[in-house]
Amino acid sequence: MTAIISKAGHAATALFVGYVALGASWALGAPGFPWGASDPDPDGQGSLLAWLSPDPGGWWIAAFALVCAATSMALLRSRGRLPLLVAWPLAGFLVLVLPDSRLMMGVAYTPLLSVTAFLDGPWGEVGLGDVWQWPVLNQLLCALGGALLAAAAVSAQRRRRDGCAACGRTEAGVGWTTPAAAARWGRTAVAIAVATPLFYCATRWAWALGIPFGVSEGFLEEGNRDAPGIWLAGAYLATFGALGGVLTLGLVQRWGEVFPRWMLGLRGRRVPPLLAIIPATLVAAIITEAGLTYIRRAVTGAFELSEWGAWLPECFWPVWGVALAAAALAYGLRRRGRCAHCGRGAVAAAQSTMAM
Repeated sequence: MTAIISKAGHAATALFVGYVALGASWALGAPGFPWGASDPDPDGQGSLLAWLSPDPGGWWIAAFALVCAATSMALLRSRGRLPLLVAWPLAGFLVLVLPDSRLMMGVAYTPLLSVTAFLDGPWGEVGLGDVWQWPVLNQLLCALGGALLAAAAVSAQRRRRDGCAACGRTEAGVGWTTPAAAARWGRTAVAIAVATPLFYCATRWAWALGIPFGVSEGFLEEGNRDAPGIWLAGAYLATFGALGGVLTLGLVQRWGEVFPRWMLGLRGRRVPPLLAIIPATLVAAIITEAGLTYIRRAVTGAFELSEWGAWLPECFWPVWGVALAAAALAYGLRRRGRCAHCGRGAVAAAQSTMAM
């Protein structure tokens, strides 16, 4: 993980320089502009740049990418505060605001579509290429750029504070960062992360059973007529979210630290912290940006109040995402123990044992 963070600034710079070239080429007429009229569904999923055209949009993309590249380079060279003040808003925009809910749908549907591609009927007519079209892949690249920029900012913050390059600590652990404290507020974060998606799950499971919970009967009939199997797909997403909630419990349970006995070949071994932290953080990001998409569309009047079940539960997803990210952070703070590079954390490890 330390190696990834240390190289993040270089990788971010390379990616943004690539987008400078892409933006200029799109403005000059090259194909592949991923927003606006080139997007097969710019309005249906609330794309923030649905109105953008290649010219002058390509030049704006190039200019924005140039600012991002300059910022990532400054993070590599400077110990000042200004690059950090610029980097964090840029990273947040790229990860949480620029993508729309299709990025979340692509991630969630990939396991299902990997199987249904071999089936006949309506399920077999939809493949991975339908959810991972170029505009959505472009969103994934933009989010990756934001994540790399955030990692570069973390590295720069550690240098500025004279913290350890590996763990970031300047002390063994103080205040809310101690394992004992993280164990307390981490449990609250996990509870919120587990409970929040259940509202969404209840509506989608009800629809799959033909119960118009939060919507009209006409809404369900229209869905069955226009897209057979859509409510089963919704139930799949709901089940996916519920199972994610069960896995989230592992962030505060013993089986989240030691593989349980039924896992042959792994039982009794300690769970590598990153095995839980990385997926939880990624899911937190895509859930948050999907929820922000629904909030943005709700504010602009894209939904009917009478059909609240189709959009209101999703508006709570940012709460879910923030809580899940906090739970992952608490898990990481609680399990990091003594740092192999700086030696800090011996007291923290003892506190962690007592907290459990």
